[in-house]
Amino acid sequence: MENNYYLIVLFSLLLCFVTGELSAEVIRVKDDTGRTIQLDKAAQRIITLAPHAVELIFAAGGGERIIGTVSYSDFPEQAKSIPLIGSYTAVDVERILALKPDLIIAWQSGNRKNEIDKLIQLGLNVFINEPRSIDDVANSIERFGKLLGTETIANRFSKNFRQHYHALQTRWQGRKKVRMFYQIWNDPLITVNDQHLISAVMRLCGAENVFRDMPALSAGVSVEAVIAAKPQIIIAGGEAAEKAHWMDVWRRWTNLPAVKYEQLYFIDSALIHRHGPRILDGAEIMCRYVDQARKAIWR
Repeated sequence: MENNYYLIVLFSLLLCFVTGELSAEVIRVKDDTGRTIQLDKAAQRIITLAPHAVELIFAAGGGERIIGTVSYSDFPEQAKSIPLIGSYTAVDVERILALKPDLIIAWQSGNRKNEIDKLIQLGLNVFINEPRSIDDVANSIERFGKLLGTETIANRFSKNFRQHYHALQTRWQGRKKVRMFYQIWNDPLITVNDQHLISAVMRLCGAENVFRDMPALSAGVSVEAVIAAKPQIIIAGGEAAEKAHWMDVWRRWTNLPAVKYEQLYFIDSALIHRHGPRILDGAEIMCRYVDQARKAIWR
């Protein structure tokens, strides 16, 4: 009798499978704007509209599923072979439609809003990503893992990421604050406010963003405003060999604390400007520079 019961259950399940009545569980994940992205099955054809999104998808275990991306998506090495569909400020919508993606990862503060809106209006699944804290990076990886059905890989990566983050917190917390000006670009002179991920790295290192109260996430400032803010350290995103002239502007102002204490540095912009997992590599470098400034100021 018991065997007959299990045979009936098995037959019922097979019948549901054949008739399509037994469907896979729908995947629902909220993006960074609070919108719910719903997929009937794990994403297999992904387009990323920012270099950092490529790195996040690879970290989540789905790099081989990226079928299109934007220029400067050059990490990891495999990303260099992904077909391009434009730049993060100008995507080719027709090309995107032709590739038939089942998931698009957009960058809220980097992509043009009208282009993101158009993709959404066309009925595409658009996940808008904008990590503002270091923990947001780990959260992004975990959510992408759910969308891709690679949660085991994604969660393992995010766990290691958080352990690295906590180790940095333990090492650098409680140190004396150092006033920092972070320079994204030279002409025009651009920096970030306290809501930006770069500012989260500054706080991790015990640095205070001198433009933390600036209204915009990133915006232009004047040389005079930087001088008035009296930063004790200036860090610019880029390579010193390519952008050494950026610091020439500041060296003329010998009364500027950062110049007086010789605390002018560069960090590879790929490690600090991208909202991806390598942000902690950039943080390692920034924290060392901030500590050097700390020692120079209070020696």
